[in-house]
Amino acid sequence: MRIFIIEDEKLAADRLAKLLLQLESTANVVATAPSVRKTIEILRLNPQLDLIFMDIQLADGLSFEIFEQVPVEVPVIFTTAYDAYAIKAFKVNSIDYLLKPIDEEELQAALEKFRKLNRQTTATAPQLGALEQAMQLLNGSKNYKSRFVVKVGEHLHMIPMENVDYFYSFEKATFLHCSSGKRFAIDYTLEQLEQLVNPQYFFRVNRGYLVSLKAIKDIVAWSNSRLKLELRQASKEEVVVSREKVQAFKAWLDK
Repeated sequence: MRIFIIEDEKLAADRLAKLLLQLESTANVVATAPSVRKTIEILRLNPQLDLIFMDIQLADGLSFEIFEQVPVEVPVIFTTAYDAYAIKAFKVNSIDYLLKPIDEEELQAALEKFRKLNRQTTATAPQLGALEQAMQLLNGSKNYKSRFVVKVGEHLHMIPMENVDYFYSFEKATFLHCSSGKRFAIDYTLEQLEQLVNPQYFFRVNRGYLVSLKAIKDIVAWSNSRLKLELRQASKEEVVVSREKVQAFKAWLDK
C-alpha cells in the first residue's frame, strides 16, 4: 500500500507513519509533504500511489488548493484538528477523516473503509465545495478566545485579545506580547494558539510568530521572496513571513 502523507507538522507526520506501519504490514510511506506547493510538485511527477492522508490546514494554505491545480486520482483521507461539528460535516460527503491527534482504532477503521470502498474515496470537485462550505460555517460559529489570564507575581491579570499584538516562542517557552509593550509567559504552544485565536485576525507567519493584523505597521519585500513585517511593538528579532507562507499571507491580508 503506497501512501503519501501531506502534513505540515513533522511530529504528526512521523507519528502517523509509525501507526500505519504498525497497523498495515503492506504500508509503505513513499512521500511526505508539508505544504500545498510541495504536494503539487510531487503529484505532478505522477507517483504510483494507493492512498493519501491529507491535513486540511497546511503551512502555506488550505489543502483544497491542491485539487484546483493538479488532478488527484487517488483516494484521500483527510486529517483535521477541528472538532466533531466539522467532522460530522466531512462524513456527509463520503470522504473519510481522522481527528488529530490521530487515534489508533480510528486509523484502523479508516484503513478498513478504504479497503471496502475499493478506491472510491477519491475527492471530487462537488465534495470539495461542500467541505469548504463546512469549514467556512465552522469558522463562523467557532468560539475563539476573548482573553488570556496571566500570572504576575501573586496576581492574575486578564489580557483582552484586542490588546495582543503577537505571540512568539523563545527557548521552548511561549510569550504573549501586548500593545502596551509588556510581555507575559503563557502555557500554550503556538500550535495550540493557532486553534484558539480567530484566524481572521491572527496569522502564523513562521515557526516562531503568530501575529495580529492590527499590529502590522508595514510590510517590506525581503530576500528569498520573503516579507519582513514592521510591528508597532518592535520584536527583539526580525519578524519575517517564511517563503512558503507568503502566498497564504497575502490572501489573508486581502480578505
